[in-house]
Amino acid sequence: MARSLFVAALLGATACSAEPQASAAAAPAATGKPFVETVVADFDSPWAMTFLPDKRMLVTEKDGRLLLVSADGKARSTIATLTVDTAGQGGLMDVVLAPDFAKSKRVYLSWAATGPGGKGVVLARGVLDDATVGAEKLRQIEVLFRATPFVEGNGHYSGRIAFSPAGKYLFFTNGERQKFDPAQDPRATLGKVLRLTPDGKPAPRSPLTAKGFNPAVWSYGHRNLLGIAFDAQGNLWEQEMGPKGGDELNLVLPGRNYGYPKVSNGDHYDGRPIPDHQPGDGFEAPKVWWTPVISPGGLMIYSGDLFPQWKGDAFIGGLSSQALVRVDLNGTNAKKGDQWDMGARIREVEQAPDGAIYVLEDGAQGSQGRMIRLTPAR
Repeated sequence: MARSLFVAALLGATACSAEPQASAAAAPAATGKPFVETVVADFDSPWAMTFLPDKRMLVTEKDGRLLLVSADGKARSTIATLTVDTAGQGGLMDVVLAPDFAKSKRVYLSWAATGPGGKGVVLARGVLDDATVGAEKLRQIEVLFRATPFVEGNGHYSGRIAFSPAGKYLFFTNGERQKFDPAQDPRATLGKVLRLTPDGKPAPRSPLTAKGFNPAVWSYGHRNLLGIAFDAQGNLWEQEMGPKGGDELNLVLPGRNYGYPKVSNGDHYDGRPIPDHQPGDGFEAPKVWWTPVISPGGLMIYSGDLFPQWKGDAFIGGLSSQALVRVDLNGTNAKKGDQWDMGARIREVEQAPDGAIYVLEDGAQGSQGRMIRLTPAR
């Protein structure tokens, strides 16, 4: 696919992947990058964003606010305030438009919630009422799906959403909640990629149901899955935080076991080793992995024309690495590309309708929470 423009810089040699260490204040943009960085807006602790057909944007804030932002970033309004659990890694998370949004006006969301047993991630949707300019609201909000089981703790919710290319299925990531074993438990949805209908029901004909798995489970043995996206060929890609080392980019295949916590290219934080992925071990190995870690945030697969040399490549936001990471995708194969120092924790990466790349700083540990537009350097 695209040729690497720079040698990838290995950042964050001592940073933990799931619990990134505190970083220095955001530094000025480095020179020599193949893109120009333009600050569009500044938020508190944004988590995700998506573009509306008219180029306005929806942005989620960790505290539970869903914001409608003008195309130029100069105006915003709160169109919904959700009751979410904000402790630790909790909060309002992903936001994705329904495939038939032009007709249905449906918007899908995920967030951390409390309930019997503790806490967990939920999938919900609402309808954007934008008939009156200046009075837009997200209405008819309903919870469609809850991770099982709810457990104690404040980490590894995951909560990323992606629709299949034809819009028939919704894929939803559930992290293993820092509990390790649920990733291999067939009854739990934790540590799994789930395949649901747009109404949040388990999609029929799961490849694992006959083996006693929850009928929503599509793949398992995952850790903290903070990015999921389809490429133009219909391949499903997912990236996740490894433990102490071993961040991963995976090609998600139905019914496959990705190994955690039985195998990983990282080790436990307390120093206990985890066996590495090995050929023939019965587990699906990552296509690309990172040690030192990048602490991967959002995932986007580029399809625009503004950066033609990167069409079809994956872009990952780096948290502890404070980086934007590019991965060359070629069919079902992948290899590391560029890694650009962004001077702040990057939580989200999105493609604008005109092909520009947008990144969101996450507003934590010295990161300001800005939305930055990337366009080609001239």
